[in-house]
Amino acid sequence: MKSDKDWRLGSMGDMQILPGSRHRPPMKKPMWIIVLVLFVCVFLIIAYMYPPQSSSSACYIFSSRGCKRFSDWLPPAPAREYTDEEIASRVVIKDILTSPPVVSKKSKIAFMFLSPGSLPLEKLWDNFFQGHEGKFSVYVHASKSKPVHVSRYFVNRDIRSGQVVWGKISMVDAERRILATALQDPDNQHFVSLSDSCVPLYHFDYIYNYLMHTNISYVDCFKDPGPHGNGRYSDRMLPEVEVKDFRKGAQWFSMKRQHAVIVMADCLYYSKFRAYCQPGLEGKNCIADEHYLPTFFQIVDPGGIANWSVTHADWSERKWHPKSYRDHDVTYELLKNITSVDVSVHVTSDEKKEVQSWPCLWNGIQKPCYLFARKFTPETLDKLLHLFSNYSTPWT
Repeated sequence: MKSDKDWRLGSMGDMQILPGSRHRPPMKKPMWIIVLVLFVCVFLIIAYMYPPQSSSSACYIFSSRGCKRFSDWLPPAPAREYTDEEIASRVVIKDILTSPPVVSKKSKIAFMFLSPGSLPLEKLWDNFFQGHEGKFSVYVHASKSKPVHVSRYFVNRDIRSGQVVWGKISMVDAERRILATALQDPDNQHFVSLSDSCVPLYHFDYIYNYLMHTNISYVDCFKDPGPHGNGRYSDRMLPEVEVKDFRKGAQWFSMKRQHAVIVMADCLYYSKFRAYCQPGLEGKNCIADEHYLPTFFQIVDPGGIANWSVTHADWSERKWHPKSYRDHDVTYELLKNITSVDVSVHVTSDEKKEVQSWPCLWNGIQKPCYLFARKFTPETLDKLLHLFSNYSTPWT
């Protein structure tokens, strides 16, 4: 027994030679975790800066380019509730647009001239119309003085006119007034608005076929986020006219009969522009004729318009009005350059000066954008008559 005890004590004694109870130092983080984190960070940075050039159908987790955003996976936000006036307006417009077009055995183009008085280039238009009787109608809205006509095609074609003030809703009123008059003739199937300074760029048959054999309207329409675009918008147009639909464009249009009818049927959107789009209102210079039709069609039938005007104007001088062509400007090269343009270009009015461009497509085929051009001064008449003799088109 004693020997056993001695052994145990000896054992205990042996144990006492070991160090006393030790305190383990804090555990160091393994280096591999730090390396892994650094590697992932570097990978994410490189992946974000240099995303792979894959097709748009492939989704890349580190880049939104070519991928659906998270918001795209969410259910669409509920549409706002339309007012009674909007419902009534949309029903009428939809019914007109979905009705089969009226077929006429002798379809005509209505040439609608908006002018202060006489048309200084009327003789040029007389040459243009000769030999094509039965394919066109002429209407003249003279806002200041009764015109004196030199062409038989213009005699007795003046309509009841009203005063027009630049920049105000009266310009839209004039467009609607002349459009309503032209719609009274059931054979008029296409409607072209023109100024007293406009000239045709092609012979009659080319323009007739261009307009009659397409089912869209040529209404200029683009989104301008700058001060001369959305900067003119007033939220007092809500709820019917939202800023996301506010558009800008040149006032000179060419539209098919169905679109002309819905313009005349519209009271709702027109009343908003009449009340809240005018120079000086709320410190803004909203020009109704530059915004009403583009915004109206953006809301009711955006796919039915070409988004460019078939009437050319040179805005390179960056003024309130386009460049005026004088006698020394009118050359073969000028006309050739205008008729060779087949891409529509718009520039935003903000600091970015973003250039928006798209091809001018006629039934899916890229063609020249412009059939008419302005502003040609009265002194250019003789030179234009010489260049357009017989209305051949050597520059095409």
